Amino acid sequence: MTEVVPTWQQRDAKAVWHPYTQQYTWLGDDPLVIERADGVWLTDVAGRRYLDGGASLWVTTYQHNDPRLKAAITAQLDQLDHSTFFGATHTPGIQLAERLVAMAPGAPDDWRRLTKVFFGSDGASMVDAAIKLAHQFSVQAGDRRDLVLHLEGSFHGDSVAGSSVAGGNLMRRTYGPLLLDVRRTASPAPGRGQDPAAAAQHAIEALERTLAEYGDQCCALIVEPMIQAAGGMYPYHPSFLQACRRLADQHGFLLICDEIAAGVARTGRMWATEYAGITPDVMLCGKGLSGGVLPISAMLATEQVASAFVGLELARTFFHGHTFAANPLACSAALENLRMVSELDLPQLAESKGAILGQLLEPLLELPAVADVRRLGIMTGIELSSRHPRAGFELCQRAQSQGIWLRPLGNVVVLLPPLAISSDELGHLVAVLTELLEKPAG
Repeated sequence: MTEVVPTWQQRDAKAVWHPYTQQYTWLGDDPLVIERADGVWLTDVAGRRYLDGGASLWVTTYQHNDPRLKAAITAQLDQLDHSTFFGATHTPGIQLAERLVAMAPGAPDDWRRLTKVFFGSDGASMVDAAIKLAHQFSVQAGDRRDLVLHLEGSFHGDSVAGSSVAGGNLMRRTYGPLLLDVRRTASPAPGRGQDPAAAAQHAIEALERTLAEYGDQCCALIVEPMIQAAGGMYPYHPSFLQACRRLADQHGFLLICDEIAAGVARTGRMWATEYAGITPDVMLCGKGLSGGVLPISAMLATEQVASAFVGLELARTFFHGHTFAANPLACSAALENLRMVSELDLPQLAESKGAILGQLLEPLLELPAVADVRRLGIMTGIELSSRHPRAGFELCQRAQSQGIWLRPLGNVVVLLPPLAISSDELGHLVAVLTELLEKPAG
């Protein structure tokens, strides 16, 4: 009797539980099994190649298999693989912190300069850290405040704290009894055809009304600066972010800018907050920080915030930390990635490649299948007209059959390729999508 050898997909289905994935339909959706990657291309176990149109969930900053990042990791591996940051330190962590401080938004003489770096392993852990920090900061300032304010349509990870400040209803509907007591205010994102400045002003007025009632109870306002990414790629006007800074100062709470998705060059600026010319009290970064090769995240805080945690009393300690925080390999990768950001001027590259992408996508707005196209830098969302719950997924499946790898946000197809993508590759990506959108499935 011939032995039946299970496929990689079958072996996966038997042993693996994937994030944000309904396992019931998993095998039927023909999941890719990726074996290797190079440049902007992924290759599966059957040797088929796919253009990585989503930077492997928005983490691959420049390209896969980058020789500089590989060399940095290899050199560090020969010296120190891991050493705890609890009660000890190491040179890659110190150097990366110094580099992040040097590249942080704001002028060097800004009194609100971000001067201290706290490391984590992923974006969601930094959201937890920031919310805990904001509450403890208020307590240690003698003005305890228990509420966190967030925006409609926002997303800040899926930890308990991150789920608490999610702008949709799914997290609260599913995990409501476990979540923090928060307050939500209007999103500044404009609808198609709506004036961005007018949409921002509407949101500012809503924020002012919310703060009139809860301002003295809020320890923090957390926002995704300039673009609500996982909520559907919604850019917004910088006046809203400027108002957030002003109102945070007026009401005495911390402004937390979550740059986990938008930070590290992809909006056309190193940090999205630069569009508004403001400096937050706390800034979070992750995803593209290491260039997409190893997990690492960071929370930057001002001297004013950090100094509130300095003192002889044990209670002034910030009680937060992760086992692999500031792993030396990840720090070395991130440090080399930040050198590449500067030397290759990746913010300018994101702006120019984004402009090309925008021109290529403009004709899609005339198609009945497309409701909107939104973009900031290289971060792009194509909203489909269909409201079928799997419309975005099904389009991505069809693109996969044409050698394009994408992942949707509901009915929004996200384009966020690695910045090494060529103009010809951008043209190929859009040409495939255009053909699929012009020709309905079936």
